[in-house]
Amino acid sequence: MKDEGEDTGLQDLSVRTRRFALRVLKLYAALPKSTEGQVLGKQLLRSGTSVGAHYREGIRARSTAELISKFEGALQELEESCYWLELLYEGEIMRDRRVEWLAHEADELIAILVACVRKAKRRK
Repeated sequence: MKDEGEDTGLQDLSVRTRRFALRVLKLYAALPKSTEGQVLGKQLLRSGTSVGAHYREGIRARSTAELISKFEGALQELEESCYWLELLYEGEIMRDRRVEWLAHEADELIAILVACVRKAKRRK
């Protein structure tokens, strides 16, 4: 699925947020079936897959204010995802390169979206 009508930077971010969600899905499937693993995993599943949805809503926004709101929603979901990833790792529920990759990618996505929000606020 390709996002038509977007410039290359936005399309790349759309791909990255979708890839992030898919990696969250795979991590969730690999989590231990313990209560702790499943509770934290479901939280991560919800927040990690919401990032791309907020982002896509933002790029289709009707106004700069709506774009900012949607991108800030994506930022909140990324921050929450980081929290669940930290708990999975530091709680020794899953110490895996997948957790580390997701945490690193979340940090990069946060930096990109913060820059997008700042730029949009300057335009407003």
